[in-house]
Amino acid sequence: MKTRRHILQSSTALIALPMLESLGFRRFASAAGPATPPKRLLFLGFGWGITEDTWYPDITKPGPDYELPKGLQPLARHKADFSVVQGLWNKYSNEGHWGSTMWLTGANRYAQPGQSFHNSISADQVAAAQLGLETRFASLQFNGSQSGDGSGHGPGLSMAWDVSGKPVGGLNGPVAAFHRLFAKDTTPIEQQQAQLAQKRSVLDAVLDNARSLQRGLAKNDQAKLEEYFQGIRDIETRLAKEEQWIGVPRPDAPIAEPKPGVDGREEIKLIYDLMIAAMQTDSTRVMTFRQPVDTLLKALSITVHPHDMSHYHTTLGEKLDASQRRDLTQSELLAGFIDKLKATKEPDGSSLFDHVALAYGSNIRTGHELSNCPTILTGRGAGLKLGHSIVAPKDTPLCNAWLTMLHGVGVEAERHGDSTGVLKEIIA
Repeated sequence: MKTRRHILQSSTALIALPMLESLGFRRFASAAGPATPPKRLLFLGFGWGITEDTWYPDITKPGPDYELPKGLQPLARHKADFSVVQGLWNKYSNEGHWGSTMWLTGANRYAQPGQSFHNSISADQVAAAQLGLETRFASLQFNGSQSGDGSGHGPGLSMAWDVSGKPVGGLNGPVAAFHRLFAKDTTPIEQQQAQLAQKRSVLDAVLDNARSLQRGLAKNDQAKLEEYFQGIRDIETRLAKEEQWIGVPRPDAPIAEPKPGVDGREEIKLIYDLMIAAMQTDSTRVMTFRQPVDTLLKALSITVHPHDMSHYHTTLGEKLDASQRRDLTQSELLAGFIDKLKATKEPDGSSLFDHVALAYGSNIRTGHELSNCPTILTGRGAGLKLGHSIVAPKDTPLCNAWLTMLHGVGVEAERHGDSTGVLKEIIA
């Protein structure tokens, strides 16, 4: 007779695979990582868009010989190693304040009748189901500032959404992120095992109670209960991951612990450093960073409100200046991150940059404009065409780019969101 775990394992690979050592998944005895550098997938998102006149390359002159616009000038030393892609959009997006909510999902918020909001799984979580099997953390989500600066991001305050379309909680600020990655657990193994057993016992009781209610429910209630069961399956997955890593100490931190109270520009730099450290220790291979805008402007002594800044085209003046200064600072920070990806060596002598696929951008272009989503792609880990200004065919879904990146890191998804196929224009 099958146990409950067998039933849950047979219902979805997201739960079964972390436990199936017989299929080749194993627990690492150290954080040294595999001999062959693994693929990593990173998404860096920001709210309130960009300054379109000085950020986008000339759309009439695509190719490798394009002129780098003013807003991207700090990236000049990496011009051969990133591409700017124009013409991508999420066709269902209709909320000009949501810079990240639907960015990686391409979902239709009205897809479920009778509900005002719906989301679906994000590209990073599709990748995490496969790339996260052998790491302590299937994925990590970083948020800007200790308060989780929601400026220009939308409901859920997350770029990462699970298979049920629920937001995946993130780490607010570099201190929380550092502790999550490197804090040592001094709890005895026996006590950790007892705690897990207690959690499973509670989960069993909750599941039994839910199943006793299942018979005779109306259709709408059945759908709600299925969401509840999916939530339980998600908890089961997390417990399985905890069980997988009991007794395996967290790695030593390759960087110093960040000091609290750092916001804006320095905070973004620290999060980038922590992302490098997470890859160095192979703690995870999938990460998102929902970057701050409000605290970044304050760090630059800009008093314009982020929302007002995004409407620079109506009044120009200090709003335009704020938008352009924001662009330059974000480009400088991204250039510094690419520097470190190239400088950080893998055990085989290659660099992190050689095995990373990175997308940088937003669901918002400027103001409340949601077409031509600002998109930069970099990293050699997914076979992307780099060093080009690329113009996608008209009405190309942004999810075509995400599907292409998933394929490039070895995740063979058939489709993603509203994708219509891979984006051949970004394949090397």
